[in-house]
Amino acid sequence: MIRAFLICNALLCLVLLSQGGCDRLMGKGPATAPAAAANAAPVTAAAAFSRDVPVYLDEIGKVVAMDSVAVVPQVAGKVISTQVEDGAYVKKGQLLFEIDPRPFEAALASAKASLAQNRADLDWAQADFKRTEELMSTNVVSQLEFEQKKSVLGVDQAKIDASQAAIQMAELSLEYARILAPIEGRAGARLVDPGNVVKANEGTMLVIQRLDPIYAEFTVTENDLGTVRKFMADHGMEVGNEANLGLKVEVDVPANSERVMATLTKAIAQPATAPAQKRAGTLTFMDNSIQAGSGTVKLRATVPNSDHYFWPGQFVNVRLVLTTQKNAVLIPAAAEQIGQQGPYVYVVGNDQTAQMRPIVPGQRQGDALVVEGGLAAGEQVITSGHMLVQPGSKVMVLPSAPPTTQMASSK
Repeated sequence: MIRAFLICNALLCLVLLSQGGCDRLMGKGPATAPAAAANAAPVTAAAAFSRDVPVYLDEIGKVVAMDSVAVVPQVAGKVISTQVEDGAYVKKGQLLFEIDPRPFEAALASAKASLAQNRADLDWAQADFKRTEELMSTNVVSQLEFEQKKSVLGVDQAKIDASQAAIQMAELSLEYARILAPIEGRAGARLVDPGNVVKANEGTMLVIQRLDPIYAEFTVTENDLGTVRKFMADHGMEVGNEANLGLKVEVDVPANSERVMATLTKAIAQPATAPAQKRAGTLTFMDNSIQAGSGTVKLRATVPNSDHYFWPGQFVNVRLVLTTQKNAVLIPAAAEQIGQQGPYVYVVGNDQTAQMRPIVPGQRQGDALVVEGGLAAGEQVITSGHMLVQPGSKVMVLPSAPPTTQMASSK
């Protein structure tokens, strides 16, 4: 009997111990704190920060050479030499082409000979007129003869002037036989070769474009025109001062082009270059009318381009900086969510709960977003894990990756 009693007690204790273990495994019993932690949604978060940011308009623009000259022959003749290679960089005054100068040299020699003859005729006419003038007082010559001698003198003087003009024209034609670069810049493809016969003022021989500085042309809508003009006035722009309209412009190439360039760099096994940065320029031109078909106004920025990074005809991203917003509140752009009531973020409270906060979003600043209202600098906002979060629910903030270079420089 005693043995059976002891066996029954042992079995009862074993059952009780098993029940307690199952309760703990099922989340029951005294282990309430670990269970609460397990129910918290894992998220990453970042603190809102403040800094000065630009207020801007983003547009698509096109690169245009500051100077573009089509080299056209000014005299007719046969091209005897070319002194420029396709795509070469040329300096102003550099010899590009030579046209056979012999016809122009002969014309110059003929004009000089004609001048010498006319000078001899003028000397004789002056001496003859002087004798006639002296005889007028003795009534030996008539008034008609006197007038005739005077007319011959005037004609011979006019022939001198014509001969001098012919010499200048011949010298100019001889000068035009040597075609020089009118500007400094990069040459395109050569369109004539030695042996070609060219006509005066017909046919392009070469196109030269100046690449530094360079223009970035873009448009703004007529709805934005008033805003642009307002900030131009705020920057002290003077009417008629096209050298500087007071606003800064940032120009860069599209991201897709950058990725292609990086791929090509790796493909040819060359050292990778640093990522391209936006180039700062100045707004220097605004058109004087709105284009009827598109309702836009053309603007132009002048951008330094000493390394020839920008190329004529290239499409670029243009940011027209209107002003600077002081102490703007920014958050990572990934923190913004859109709901039925509009944009909002989840703010992590001191009790580690998520609170839905409506916000008024502003402009993007790289990977960051300006918040115009609804949030203060220093508050923690959830940047990932939103699908697991409910308003008022517990969250567990996980360590996040280091901020990107752009975000880090923004703080």
